[in-house]
Amino acid sequence: MTALALQLRTAARNWRALDPVWLALAAGLAALLVLVPAQGAKSVGFVADHLLRAAPVLLVAIAVAAYAKASNADHLIVRAFQGREALMVVFAALVGALSPFCSCGVIPLIAALLAIGVPLSAVMAFWLASPLMDPTMFAVTSGVLGIGFATAKTVAAIAVGLLGGYGVMALQAAGAFREPLREGIGNGGCAGSRIRQPKPVRWGIWREAARRQAFAKEARGTLLFLGKWLTVAFLLESLMATYVPASAIATVLGSDSWAAIPLAAFIGLPAYLNGYAALPLVNGLMGSGMGAGAAMAFLVAGGVSSIPAMIAVYALARLPVFLAYLGFALVGSILSGYAYQLYVG
Repeated sequence: MTALALQLRTAARNWRALDPVWLALAAGLAALLVLVPAQGAKSVGFVADHLLRAAPVLLVAIAVAAYAKASNADHLIVRAFQGREALMVVFAALVGALSPFCSCGVIPLIAALLAIGVPLSAVMAFWLASPLMDPTMFAVTSGVLGIGFATAKTVAAIAVGLLGGYGVMALQAAGAFREPLREGIGNGGCAGSRIRQPKPVRWGIWREAARRQAFAKEARGTLLFLGKWLTVAFLLESLMATYVPASAIATVLGSDSWAAIPLAAFIGLPAYLNGYAALPLVNGLMGSGMGAGAAMAFLVAGGVSSIPAMIAVYALARLPVFLAYLGFALVGSILSGYAYQLYVG
């Protein structure tokens, strides 16, 4: 009886130690495969395909962050950024508008930047601008909606990044966002100890067992954490693509009134439509009477985020940072919509 009780207690401890997110994922996929086999198989394929596409960025970002921590190179990175934050925000917004990352794909890179102590203001500028535009997106947008619209969206991407970056700087000056990342991801982006107590850099981490172990531990923990939440994000994305059809969005947004601009932003923020898939929908809506400003607000809001991306951001960042991310995305998309509407007359 004592041995049985011990086994039961051990089993209970092991069960409690299991990650509830992985358990929920397994249960959800099992339910899909049993109740809706076709959708279950489609979702599994969707998740696998998108994880494979994200893998290069994910692995590089994790390796960089783990190496920086194991070698103490993060101390150098943080010191290099001191006193240049305002300029960094501009640079991050410009680079973000040219980088080929979607709102989910940029998550691993953001985690690495914050984990090694890059200021949140610059990271937020990059975070907001990056999913909105890249060279391929510019070319496709020009072909579908015209080069004028594509140029305006590029300007909007930079402007939204600047809004977020300088907005974070102002909020941090008031004492906000001292620990951007959740517990267990890097060190929350707080670089104070690196600046006050710099450590010597050991570039050849493979020569020291302790540093090799530190690299492996950091890489493994970050990989499991980001892999888990990206899997959740892509699974939900696959379901939204099926059960929230574009036609439902088109029914709501077929208006050219100024009131349609904030409405388009509110709908675009959580809606699953990646930048390329949204273009033909918006082109059709504009042909049916949707205003240019509402179209811009919808594309900017939807490009910055979606419900899958929100889940990934919420898992990565603390609640105040998450709410700021959504707030800057929403305000930036609405302002972009009104600005473009005024521009086109």
